Amino acid sequence: MIFDLNFFGMLIGAIMASSVPLILAASGELITERSGVLNLGVEGMMIVGAISGFALMVLTDNLFLAVIGSMLSGLIISSIFGFLTQTLFTNHVASGLALTIFGIGISAMIGKNFVGIPGKDFPLLLVNLRESIPFLGPILFGHSIILYVAFALPFATNYFLKKTKLGLIVRAVGDSPVSASNQGINVALVRYSCILYGGAMCGLAGAYLSLIYTPQWIENMTAGRGWIALALVVFATWSPLKVLAGAIIFGGVTIMQLHLQAIGLRIPVQLLSALPYIMTIIVLVVISRDSRKIKLNTPTSLGQIFYKEK
Repeated sequence: MIFDLNFFGMLIGAIMASSVPLILAASGELITERSGVLNLGVEGMMIVGAISGFALMVLTDNLFLAVIGSMLSGLIISSIFGFLTQTLFTNHVASGLALTIFGIGISAMIGKNFVGIPGKDFPLLLVNLRESIPFLGPILFGHSIILYVAFALPFATNYFLKKTKLGLIVRAVGDSPVSASNQGINVALVRYSCILYGGAMCGLAGAYLSLIYTPQWIENMTAGRGWIALALVVFATWSPLKVLAGAIIFGGVTIMQLHLQAIGLRIPVQLLSALPYIMTIIVLVVISRDSRKIKLNTPTSLGQIFYKEK
């Protein structure tokens, strides 16, 4: 029985680890979209964060610098998007898609020199408790600090948006930038800040992939997670806690399809690989069928360009 408990505990721990990149990226994108900005460059920012973190780890042999560098790289890439959409007033969708294409291309160019280099062990917290406590040990202990940050982030984001003055300002800008501007709020500054925060979180999500989850550099290793993160935000009706639930669903199906492949189930491997994406979208579509709630929660100015009248 102890063996069974440990197995299920390890399974849940694996699901949690698999969901971390989505939680981080989707939480950052949620704040960005709450300010009225639609950034479709999540995939590009994640992959740039992944290669930046791994490259810095190899060059400096310092994991802390690698994590910080990956966040900075996501922030820098997102600042390009911010400049295009908030200063030059370009279309959000076109700019975001261009950002993704740019990120995938530049990561492949930089990453060609780091293919095949092994990663470095990332410090895990309370590993002894992981082994000594049945079931709960593998769930609660023996993870990286980034995992704990990721699972706390949706709750912190929910509190920020609903209970703090800054959060209310972000929501006001997303719902009516004209009214917010008339109240003396600097709409461009708020949106720039949200864009940069979203970029930093996407960079951190990429770093988790290349430094912790799969400690190596593989071209296109984000494997569409950026697009799933975007879908999570929309289908979760811009609710941080629903984003967390959706990310866990994705992580669970991802781990399940790996187990199905391991036992040799006679299903085409391509279908098994697509299963997490298919199931996540299906579940989220079912969850988000309340059109009235979606309409109430959708930032009114999402994707719209705001010009300040002089």
